[in-house]
Amino acid sequence: MPHDHHDHDHLSPSGHPYRPDQDTTLTYWQQMEIAIREILIDKGVTTPAEIATQIEAMDARSPADGAAVVARAWVDPAFRERLLADGSRAASEMGFDIGPMKLIAVENTSDVHNIVVCTLCSCYPRNLLGLPPDWYKSRAYRSRTVREPRSVLAEFGVTLPDDVTVRVHDSTADMRYVVIPARPAGTDDMSEAALAALVTRDSMIGTGIARSPR
Repeated sequence: MPHDHHDHDHLSPSGHPYRPDQDTTLTYWQQMEIAIREILIDKGVTTPAEIATQIEAMDARSPADGAAVVARAWVDPAFRERLLADGSRAASEMGFDIGPMKLIAVENTSDVHNIVVCTLCSCYPRNLLGLPPDWYKSRAYRSRTVREPRSVLAEFGVTLPDDVTVRVHDSTADMRYVVIPARPAGTDDMSEAALAALVTRDSMIGTGIARSPR
């Protein structure tokens, strides 16, 4: 199972992620998107500039936003409780607009490990984590994670004891999940900003764990 840290086989000689040329004809859904976009612009509902602004705003989001939320939960017990009770509202306290969807935060503990998937497509908390990795959208990840989560986790380098319960959360169009990874040991004296640097994208999906301090 490929992922962001060990995907060397999918890198070009220059070190950039390999992507095949998209020389195929447009799919039905791509044609539909273009048609709807042109109709909305033609009718004055939106403008090309507004669409470009939204795309730029979406591209600017990154896992660093989610890492900041996790770090706040680690240092602020009251915020952690609010995050677990209503992820969308708690994230908005820090200025992160989740939009109309419901954000659900699930917490890893010594007894439970959570992992997030979207079995239907690629539903992902983009407003908090940015764009999803390619492997998250793959059929292999979407199908295998619900059938054999421990095997998938092992391929990401996460091997759990048998007595740890693995919970798989299936995202939907209006419900997204983010994992609060366990806080690493030896971080009691670290600042919130330093803690955020330990939170990886994969740890917030559940396919990884937070980094240990050096």
